[in-house]
Order: sequence, then structure tokens, then C-alpha cells
Amino acid sequence: MGMPSPSSRPSTPGVIFNAMIAPLAPYTFRGAIWYQGEANGSAGLEYRALLPTLIKDWRAHWGVEFPFLFVQLPGWNHDPKPAELHDWPWLREAQFLTLKNVPHTGMAVAIDVGDPGNVHPTDKFDVGLRLALAARHAAYGEKIVCSGPLYRAAKVSGPTIRETFDECGSGLTLGQAPWRAAGVEPLPTDRLVGFVVAGEDQHWFDAEAKIDGDSVIVSSPEVKSPKAVRYAWAANPDCNLFNGAGLPASPFRTDDWN
Repeated sequence: MGMPSPSSRPSTPGVIFNAMIAPLAPYTFRGAIWYQGEANGSAGLEYRALLPTLIKDWRAHWGVEFPFLFVQLPGWNHDPKPAELHDWPWLREAQFLTLKNVPHTGMAVAIDVGDPGNVHPTDKFDVGLRLALAARHAAYGEKIVCSGPLYRAAKVSGPTIRETFDECGSGLTLGQAPWRAAGVEPLPTDRLVGFVVAGEDQHWFDAEAKIDGDSVIVSSPEVKSPKAVRYAWAANPDCNLFNGAGLPASPFRTDDWN
């Protein structure tokens, strides 16, 4: 039995590209926006190669290194607790790594405007605003705060770990999502949430986290000698680190424990 006809199986490799992208190659445009990721949610490690390769291939078809923007996966599903091995955090990390490693890219963080009961949350307005900021910076060269805090580095100091960030704007702060799905409670306004810490044994515990300038200092009485921190590392995490521009921090981890 042969391969089904592409007309009856549009997900056949190459079919959608050949029909909907390749014919546009002769035309000029300012940049691309890629809003996808859910279908690859179980392949976050693969996505580290897939997304950069897609960007490289599209640019090759046009012969131009045009700006390429994408939306990081939002929160979804009923999984508010830190997850050691969960599909979606790994894919969000792959998107973050693409932002760091591929030139002329921009990422709209959407971790705060997801819907635990709907893989396609209805709040596209705020996602659009964040994409517009990314476009103003990546495509038009404006010197603006175009992203929420992005993890830069971590340093262990006794019982604490200090994480430093880029894109802090006027400073790190506690924030609230501009939109909440029905039934979703507001996040705390008196403390940071979403941080977990582990020692050499790789057992994760909820952490106390405090803002100190452009850094966050994390600790836990359960972990005397911390080695790693993860933030918003779940399918649908509770997390409230923002910058002064009202933009949420991207999920991150300081470890490489795959």
C-alpha cells in the first residue's frame, strides 16, 4: 500500500511548505511570525534543531536573513507543580535557545496568558502586542524593551543561587498576567513564585526567591548545598517574575540534567 495522496494527508512532509510557503519565495516581505509548537510538545530536544533549521531554510529560499519572530508556548494543562520531566518546558527551552543562538529573531513570551483547559487560549491581543514589540526591535531597529527578563547566568554562593537576567527594563518586579482564563486565580503579589531548587541529588523543592537589582536570589531550607534552579518549569506553572515594562520572564533552568 502506497503513501496516501497529499491532498488527503496535508501533514505529509513537504506538502504544506510546497503549497503555502514556496510559492511566496519570489515576493518581498519584512519578516515572518511563527506561531506553532504544540504539535511538537513531546519533542522538545528535537526542536532545538528543528526550529533553527526551519529558519535557516526559509531564509535560504529568499536569500535574505529576514527577522523571524515566534511565540513561546503558553501555560496549558493542569500541572501547576514543578515537573522534572515534562514535554512542554523542554520545548519552551528550545524556543529560548533559538532566540539566543539564531541572529535576527524575536520571541513573545506567553507563559502568563495560557488557559489550563484550552491548548489554544483566546487572548491573542496581548500576544500580538508582545510580537509587535519584538518586531519593532528586530525588524525596525528600535531601541526599546521588547521582552520580559531573559536568564543570563547563575552563581552558587553557599546556600543560595543568584540568577542574573537580560531585558530587565526599569527593573525586575512581581507582576500579574494582563488576562486570565475563567477560573484561574490571580498570582501572589507579596512574593515570587515559580522557582524550585535542587542539590546534587536532583530532587526539586519549592524555593524562596527575592529580587536583588537585576538578579533573583533563590534558596530553600530543604537544600543546604544547592546546585541548580528552574523557573516556571511545568506545563502550566504559577510564575510571576516580570520586568517594569509589564512583560513576563521566560521559563529557564540553570542545569543541564537532561
